[in-house]
Amino acid sequence: MNTSTLELHPARAGARTWWALAVLLMGTLLPPLDFFIVNVALPSMQAGLHANAAVAQLVISAYAATYAIFLITGGRLGDLYGRRRIFLVGIVAFAAASAVCGFATSPAALVTGRILQGGAAAVMAPQALASIHALFPSHQKGLALSLFGAAYGIASVAGQALGGVLVSANVLGLGWRSIFLINLPVVIVAAPAAFWLVRESRSDHPAKLDLGGMALLAVALTALVVPLIEGRERGWPLWTWALLACAAPLFALFWRYEARVASAGRDALVPPALFGAPGLVRGLVATLFFYSLAPFFMMFAIYVQRTLGLAPLEVGLGILPLGVGFLVGPLVNPLLVRRFGARTAAAAMMVEGCGLIWTAMLVHDAQSHALTAPLFLIGFGQGVALPALVRRNVECVDRRWSGLAAGLVSSVLQVSAALAVALIGGLFFALAGPDASGAQVARAFATAVAIIGILLFIAALLADARNNHASELRKQH
Repeated sequence: MNTSTLELHPARAGARTWWALAVLLMGTLLPPLDFFIVNVALPSMQAGLHANAAVAQLVISAYAATYAIFLITGGRLGDLYGRRRIFLVGIVAFAAASAVCGFATSPAALVTGRILQGGAAAVMAPQALASIHALFPSHQKGLALSLFGAAYGIASVAGQALGGVLVSANVLGLGWRSIFLINLPVVIVAAPAAFWLVRESRSDHPAKLDLGGMALLAVALTALVVPLIEGRERGWPLWTWALLACAAPLFALFWRYEARVASAGRDALVPPALFGAPGLVRGLVATLFFYSLAPFFMMFAIYVQRTLGLAPLEVGLGILPLGVGFLVGPLVNPLLVRRFGARTAAAAMMVEGCGLIWTAMLVHDAQSHALTAPLFLIGFGQGVALPALVRRNVECVDRRWSGLAAGLVSSVLQVSAALAVALIGGLFFALAGPDASGAQVARAFATAVAIIGILLFIAALLADARNNHASELRKQH
């Protein structure tokens, strides 16, 4: 391998590389944490800034939309300019945006800070996944990706609990502001550590940035993601349908533009040749179905409060078995990979799907006291499948595009979450309106959870078919 590529694959990663991974996982943990941590603090924000409900929704959606829109670009920046360098830019920008949010004196300033946070998160997050691919040898990559999955799972489950603790503790009288300002000491430690510990890596063939492709992709993703995030809350006004109608033509325009750029011998943001990698398209479609779990947490909280009458603290304790499963799953992932090989992701998604169907049956039969085991299976399956599916997608492509592949996977996960919340969450709210009885809410929850389970089975079939295809290709070569 040409040493100028800076793609480092030692025979065995040393202690410094593992410490570097711990720092890089901050880039994995902070983005989802700062998405979930806001939910509990929204009432305090509204009161403190005299904001209306629409602004409160923007505090969530502005971050989520910006994050999803720029993830692919963020991954590409790391490939081109160095993943450590872009990670440092992203994490420092994330701290600055967190300070804007924490010291905001108006709703407009808070929403602006959240947009900046989302953009910084999109720059920072893909670098951790791409660096794992670049810095770890294949026999240690499984464990590194398992820790990546554990960090993502911990952030997703713990975000709301941490938000409640910080707001309740009212540290230094900061109230809701502490959920943003807590990022500053984290970054003060993580940024210098990343500078000293993380070795630089980048694509084999550094290229110029495709500004036209960046702009077209941002517009196309905006047309898809923004109405999905904002539509239900705003009652699906005409502009949401107009944007969704424009999304497909805009993606087609982007694709044709990238094909022209590539055929002219210039560097495309998303080279069409990338999708010729065996199994990548099928793997990305499997990823799209895989994260249909996204609305589960919101629906579960509504179900246990409106049907079972539990308090918010009890809601957090009720979802704990899922969190435990999500933590245990990635940690045992390397053992399962050695046992099941390329079929690990598919097998884990089947387990998760069974947990979801079991949950739906128990809720339908009013046996909520027995949810501990199926909730653990859901979390365990998700925790095992996430790193396994991510690894298969990233390893489908040439190493020079690993940052781009990481951005693609992360972007598909975010788009999947937006789609699932809009469609499955929309169905749930249609069946369990504001005046629905506890029994109606339970039926709505059972129906929605069963649909998520079916989608996980479809994802498992896609992942398994993809793995079989990739295995056949390896045999041929």
